[in-house]
Amino acid sequence: MALFAGTNTLSASHLTATNPSPAAPFAFSPPSGSDMNSTSSSTAATPAKPPGSAVSSSSTLQQQQQQQQQASNSGGLRYPTNRKTIYDRNLNRSRNAELSRASFAYLFGEMVGYAQRRVTGIQDLEKRLNNQGHPIGLRLLDLLLYREPPRSAQRPTRILPLLQFITTTLWRHLFARPADALERSKDNEDEYMISDNDPLVNQYISVPKEMSQLNCAAFVAGIVEGVCDGTGFPARVTAHGVGTEMWPGKTVFLIKFEPEVLERESFLQKP
Repeated sequence: MALFAGTNTLSASHLTATNPSPAAPFAFSPPSGSDMNSTSSSTAATPAKPPGSAVSSSSTLQQQQQQQQQASNSGGLRYPTNRKTIYDRNLNRSRNAELSRASFAYLFGEMVGYAQRRVTGIQDLEKRLNNQGHPIGLRLLDLLLYREPPRSAQRPTRILPLLQFITTTLWRHLFARPADALERSKDNEDEYMISDNDPLVNQYISVPKEMSQLNCAAFVAGIVEGVCDGTGFPARVTAHGVGTEMWPGKTVFLIKFEPEVLERESFLQKP
């Protein structure tokens, strides 16, 4: 059962690489006398290079060939000739980088399809999406704190600064805008709610009628849960659809902190 349906999809023709035509066999023909004369004259006219530069360039080429051969024989990662990988890039260089929605829609649709395999129900599917987002939240926390100015690069130690960090810094990094609302439950002191009127992860997902209770924003809930766990505020985060006439895809992320978080908060509030 396919859950992904987006306007910007990639056809199979874009994913299939065209096979190049086989190269014609190389035929060697001995040079004629005139060609040999011209070759010898051109060779004689060419100035000789210093021996040191030729030796250094040949040794560098041999080292690169040996490294490529070792990488191919070991079966591990293949490094480019300049030995630069994605891990060598400066983390601040891609601060304002953006990803096309078509690429995100295709990738997230494949993630939902992968999580849908061998599930027993909707809750199991949402749990798998949550587990996929949890490690991303842990890594995003370190990345966003690294990009903060040195004076303000501090992990939140209270609940309110943590929630403000999630609704502003994290939400802007993921969706280029802050969250729509942040509320505290009137009945339970350990529950907070973050509202998003139109989650990006649900815009390109078509949910069947028999699975109308499914909310794929559980992936974002896993990211928020990872940020909470990484800062030392263990919590359980779930996504709930509360659509209205104006915002049919409105989603509320319910954050329920563990009892030890409230105990620490009450201790820090003491004068």
